[in-house]
Parts: sequence; C-alpha cells; structure tokens
Amino acid sequence: MTESRNGGGPARRLVLASQSPARLGLLRQAGLAPEVIVSGVDEEALAADDPAELARLLAEAKAAAVAERPAAAGALVVGCDSVLDIDGVALGKPADAEEATARWRAMRGRDGVLRTGHCLIDTASGYRASAVASTTVHFGEPSDAEIAAYVASGEPLYVAGAFTLDGRSAPFVDGVTGDPGTVIGLSLPLLRRLLAGAGVAVTDLWAG
Repeated sequence: MTESRNGGGPARRLVLASQSPARLGLLRQAGLAPEVIVSGVDEEALAADDPAELARLLAEAKAAAVAERPAAAGALVVGCDSVLDIDGVALGKPADAEEATARWRAMRGRDGVLRTGHCLIDTASGYRASAVASTTVHFGEPSDAEIAAYVASGEPLYVAGAFTLDGRSAPFVDGVTGDPGTVIGLSLPLLRRLLAGAGVAVTDLWAG
C-alpha cells in the first residue's frame, strides 16, 4: 500500500476524467500521477447561454460519468473542459478546417477569455465541488499564410478555441493575463483549492 508523503495514511488515487494529453502533462509536471479514465460524454449534448456556465456543466458531466464507474471507486475524480469566450460566445473545437481558418482570421489582434471548468468528486466521501478558471488571451496577428499552415497541421481541430499555448499556435499568442494552465486545460491553483475543500492536501498526492 502506498503511503502519503506526510505519513498520515494511504495515498489517495487521483483520476483524470479526460483524454487530454495536455491536462495529463500539467498534472505530471506538478508531481502528480493520475490515472486516466475517459468519460465518453457527448459534449455537443450540453448547452448553456453563458460560456463559463457551459465550461462548468461540461466539467461536471465528465467527472460524474467517471465517478459512477466501479474503476473510480474510492478515488478523487477530476473533470475539466475548456471553451473560448469571444464577446460572450462559447467556442469549442472547430468542426473543420474551414471553421478553424475563419476563427483565426476573426481572432487575430483581439483578446478572448479561455474559460476552463473544473469539477472534483471524492467518490469515497461523496464530496463534490466545481468552479471555473478564466484567463484572458491576447492573440497576435498571424498572416493568412501562417494561419493556413497552422490549420493544415491539423492541431486546431483538436483543441478548444482552435489554439493552444503548448503547441504550434504558441507563436501566434502575444501573451495571457492570468493562469497559463487554464489555457492549456487545467488550473493547478484552482485544483489545489478544490482538493483542500475535500480535506486533501495536494502535497499528499505527490508521486514518489
């Protein structure tokens, strides 16, 4: 049995209800070793008028779907989902290359707000909490040729808002105001606060 770093008992299992390699990478870089159980939630089935509320609903749906599975029994389940808020309109993953191109042409030189919903469910105690982290993104002004090359790479079709800070679009983002992790897909400071609400210190989840 694995002991927690403070010697206070067995370490808790952390389950990430997402197939996002970026979210998994953030958690690993922070010293955590989550298991991954993909939720299978149909993101298109959920809707909300407010982008932040949509991000929260998606995160809650993902966490709940995984928490109900026998494989998650006794674990801390974290669900996340991100949407780009441009003038109050929620933008998720573009449907195709044409939409990705149109988005980039509309976004360049502007600011948007990346909203990432987080939901934590402690399947041992029944504790549930959710919150949304928001970070302002200052887009640069890539040329039409640069946008075409980026879209041709295929990357924007798999990320919320058709961009990411940890990929090929990074040179096209002039900066962010807020937590960069929110834009990549998971806010570690917000996760720490959610864990604290469940009575769990993030340091107790450190691997090794």
